[in-house]
Amino acid sequence: MKKIARRLFSIGVLILLSSVILHAQNPISWDFTLSDAGNGEINILAKATVEQGWYMYDTNIPEGGPNPTMIEFDEIKGAVPVGEFKSIDKKAKVKFDEIFMMEIGSFTNSVTFAQKLKVTDKSSFSVIGNVRAQACNDQTCTPPLPVDFSFTGSNLPATLVITATSSDDVSGNQNEVVTGNETADINDAGSISGNESARSNVTLESVDRDLLWTPVIEELQELSDGEDLANASLISIFLKGLIWGFAALLTPCVWPMIPITVSFFLNRNKKSRRKAIQDASIYGLSIIIIYVTLGLLITAIFGASALNNLATSPIFNLIFFALLITFAFSFMGAFELVLPASWTNKMDSKVDSSKGFLSLFFMAFTLALVSFSCTGPIIGWLLVDAATHGNLMAPTVGMFGFALALSIPFTLFAIFPSWLKTLPKSGSWLNTVKVVLGFIVLAVSLKFLSVADLSSGWGLLDRDIFLAIWIVLFVVLGVYLLGKIKLKGDSDINNVSLTRLILAMLSFAFAVYMVPGLWGAPLKPLSAIAPPLSTLDFNLTGESKGLIFDDYEAGMAYAAREGKPVLLEFGGHGCVNCHKMDATVLAEDRVKNLIEEEFVFIVLMVDERTRLPEVIEVDDAGKKTRLRTVGDKWSYLQRYKFGIQSQPYYVVLDHQGKPLSPAHAYDESVDKYVEFLQTGLRNFEK
Repeated sequence: MKKIARRLFSIGVLILLSSVILHAQNPISWDFTLSDAGNGEINILAKATVEQGWYMYDTNIPEGGPNPTMIEFDEIKGAVPVGEFKSIDKKAKVKFDEIFMMEIGSFTNSVTFAQKLKVTDKSSFSVIGNVRAQACNDQTCTPPLPVDFSFTGSNLPATLVITATSSDDVSGNQNEVVTGNETADINDAGSISGNESARSNVTLESVDRDLLWTPVIEELQELSDGEDLANASLISIFLKGLIWGFAALLTPCVWPMIPITVSFFLNRNKKSRRKAIQDASIYGLSIIIIYVTLGLLITAIFGASALNNLATSPIFNLIFFALLITFAFSFMGAFELVLPASWTNKMDSKVDSSKGFLSLFFMAFTLALVSFSCTGPIIGWLLVDAATHGNLMAPTVGMFGFALALSIPFTLFAIFPSWLKTLPKSGSWLNTVKVVLGFIVLAVSLKFLSVADLSSGWGLLDRDIFLAIWIVLFVVLGVYLLGKIKLKGDSDINNVSLTRLILAMLSFAFAVYMVPGLWGAPLKPLSAIAPPLSTLDFNLTGESKGLIFDDYEAGMAYAAREGKPVLLEFGGHGCVNCHKMDATVLAEDRVKNLIEEEFVFIVLMVDERTRLPEVIEVDDAGKKTRLRTVGDKWSYLQRYKFGIQSQPYYVVLDHQGKPLSPAHAYDESVDKYVEFLQTGLRNFEK
């Protein structure tokens, strides 16, 4: 069990760093060629070369296993796929995987895969697609990174001879997308909710798409007077880091280290109190440097677009869900997450052999390693949450808040050592704190499962199911605090303390508060985490948001016909603050009535996974990018036209797509949002 836990933890904790690095360096390199397969058929040969120490998975993986190697076609002309995408030069090495509890095939070194195509027209032949494969080593795994390929008629083998075929052989939609060994139809995008009659009356003939897509970055800067909307989320992630840093202090791995570490410094400088205070200050600063460096490393490698994709990717959110589940079970005593003892021993030797600042720095590093079994899950969750904010500096700011909270007690108690006498002694209460944190992490993990569910449209974790699980979790937490449930590391409780009783009452009260949410109550404090009200199966409120467009051009055409300004929102199924704005601001009568009566509302989801009818190739900041999904298209529109990537993002536009007021970001002030709308309305009427 411990072996499995360590492996899960290793994959999870390092997934952020490894996946970022692999944006620049993929352990799998690909070489694509065409070969004559005879009988009018060709093979797309995809030769994969895997770096030493890594392996990749087979194309046939049982359901519930890791990501299989797969091929996707964006466009096929003059040919149709035949058969499966599979290895042709070697068999996969199959072994039982203890994590997935199944037989899984994998490859090392090099392997060649082939996808057979039957050519129907050599003159019009063209193929555009990509291959995705997941690479793993003993410590981490990459996401299934796409590698593009394309061929035209000039690349066909000279020996290819097209044979006579029946109509059945070449039937089918050549714009279908082949993923793995299945064929999925491309769905058209763009719809209107709330009013079916409006749908049939909208035409796009009068829309100047070039004008609507023209960048308006300078106009927005002039309207906003240089206001930086991206900084809004940094304060919240700093505060989260600060809160989780103080929470980490109350864990059994960190709390006992306070008197031990402070005593070390006082004994180190018995004759000079000034020197002891100086050393303790340097030690606290070293703690901050260590954790902030981790955040800077992620910040330096990630870009804003990559962070946003990370936030909305179903695969990554499922990985984060599994990661937090592992953290939660660790906090609850199922197993302990520890780093190799050799790392701690090495740091101890560095402390003994170093002097001055270096010895203090290595002492801080030792603290980080020793306390990792408690702080690791918290750091992992914080980095996941920070990375999914879509803000370039969020991981660094989050780590700064965490490290600041962690370092403050060590510095203050060194300056005022008499305070140590007032500290509660270590005991079973520390394990209780750890278990409570486990319940909280377990509850929060469902948010990432919800994001994956919403982005992919599975419909597995609707709002009522989400709330039902939370209600059960917090009822069980209340029972635990009353001492009716005993977990590993807990001591027998003869009497319930006043603190435990109050916390249990709060847990029960929170569970009762969520019950009306099962039938449509908004539960505004949970709007940033729970799935939206639209996913509720049994809604007694019957509220509707009215007419909402989810296609930019269609909404703009309707606005021109109706003579109304446009309220454009960039959001996401997995956008926490988007859901919170919907529940706390846009649901308010003043805002809701103003939008329905005076504006045409367009909501564009940047993580919508519906395939576009055709792949669109665009120039994205000097780099050729292919837009494959509806979300790709709207994400590119936001970057290209408005010069920003974070969500939620609101802007009021005229019929030419030009801004009428400063853009608006996440802010729960209803008055400010009403003023934002009224400013746009006044400028439109002028």
